[in-house]
Amino acid sequence: MCRPNVISGDTELEQIGKITSVDISPIVAMETYGSDIGEELQFFLETAESEEERQKIVDQANQNKENLKGNIDKVSLTINSLIDKLATINNLPELLDDHGEDTLDNKNYFADFNVDKGQGYIGNNFGQDLRNFRHFLEYAKSKGSKTTYFNYG
Repeated sequence: MCRPNVISGDTELEQIGKITSVDISPIVAMETYGSDIGEELQFFLETAESEEERQKIVDQANQNKENLKGNIDKVSLTINSLIDKLATINNLPELLDDHGEDTLDNKNYFADFNVDKGQGYIGNNFGQDLRNFRHFLEYAKSKGSKTTYFNYG
């Protein structure tokens, strides 16, 4: 998810969306929820140059939250579509352009999509990470959750 800050051009996730014809925007949007909490919001508010700018920051944070309300089914559908389509692609690492910034170790991380390589989250590949995320979404839904988002800390 942090790749837009590392490379210029389409991130691996964006490329995967194009390769599979899956709209990944529900996944990408999950990053916007956290922008209205904690240190990140505090930083933006402290660096705002006017009360009007501070209010815009708060309004945007509230809008981001509102936009994600009830997104768990849409995110689940996106993850399931990616899993289904990627399960049939045997050469995914060869299809991806890392733009000379291979910080993900693409040849390993995107290989063997249908095999769980890691232990928990250590040494996982992309397929295992997506399947773990699917299990998380199923668990969250079973507990009544309607909204899901990323919170980095």
